Amino acid sequence: MLDERDSAGAGRTGPADDPDDATRIRAAGGVVWRPGGPDGPAVCLVHRPRYGDWSLPKGKLEPGERPLVAAVREVAEETDVRAVPQVRLPTVRYRSEGRPKAVDYWSMRAVANGGFEPGTEVDEVRWLGVDEAIRLVSYPHDAEVLAAFAALPAVTATVALVRHAHAGQRGTWTGPDTGRPLDARGWSQAHALVPLVALVRPARLVSASARRCVQTLDPAAAELDLPIEVVGDLDEPRPGQQPDECALAAAARLVELAAPGGSVAVCSQGRVIPGALARLTGRADDFSTPKGGGWLLAFAGDRLLAADRL
Repeated sequence: MLDERDSAGAGRTGPADDPDDATRIRAAGGVVWRPGGPDGPAVCLVHRPRYGDWSLPKGKLEPGERPLVAAVREVAEETDVRAVPQVRLPTVRYRSEGRPKAVDYWSMRAVANGGFEPGTEVDEVRWLGVDEAIRLVSYPHDAEVLAAFAALPAVTATVALVRHAHAGQRGTWTGPDTGRPLDARGWSQAHALVPLVALVRPARLVSASARRCVQTLDPAAAELDLPIEVVGDLDEPRPGQQPDECALAAAARLVELAAPGGSVAVCSQGRVIPGALARLTGRADDFSTPKGGGWLLAFAGDRLLAADRL
C-alpha cells in the first residue's frame, strides 16, 4: 500500500485503461458490505497506522494478476473478510509518491469472516453505515466511491457468465458440432477461468449442452466440487431457430438462475451471449465475448443491474 497523503483531494474517477506511461501503479479494492440496520448496509473501512488514515481496503496488483482477483485478495488480506464481487464501481486516479496510480473498485458482499488480527499494515477495521463511512474516510476519492455504492439498488444475485474456451475450427471438425471438444489452448483457458469463477463462490455450475461448454467448466467443477447442470436454453440457434428467439430464451434462463439469489456460474456460446445481454440490458452495446472470456452480472431481482467484463 502506498502513501496517499500527497494526493488527498486529487482523486478522480474514470476508466483505468486510458493511455498512460508504463509507470502507472495498478491497484484494486472494494466496498465490502454486510446487512446493517434499518438505515441500510454496513461497509468496511481499514485504518493504516503507517499513514494514520481511514480508507477502503485495497492493494497493488501482483505481476500478471487480474484486477478483480486482486481486489478480492486484497480485501481478504487486509480485513480477513471473504467477499463476493458484484458491481464495478468508479476507478480512482491520483498520484502517489510522484507516480500516477489507478485503483479499480467493486462492491462486494461479505460472506465469511476469519477473525481480524491487527497488523503493521492494518491495525483496525470498522463496520459503519455508508454516511458515517463517508465522513470518516481520509480521502475525497474514497468518499466518491462510497457515494457511488450508496446509489446502487440492492444486489440480490451474482452470475459469472463465460463463453466456452477455444475448441479448434468449426469447419475442420467432422462430427456433430455439439461434440466438438476443447483443444490444448482451450484447456489452458478453462484452467485460467477457475480463479475467476471461484471469486463468485457459485452454488451452481450451469452449461449449454455443447461438449466444449461443459468442458470449459470441468476444471472449476473439480476445484469447487460441484456438478455441472446442462440446459438447452443456453445453446446456439438450432437449424430453423431465429437468433432473437434464442437470445430471448437465454436471457429468461439467466433471470431464472438469478431468481433464488446467491451466485451461479454459467457457460454459453458466442452466438448467444451478446443477444442475451442486449435483451437484459435493453442496450445495443458491444457484448461480443472472446472465447474463454466472460462477464460479471449483478441482478436486482429480475433486473440486470450491471454487466462488467471479467
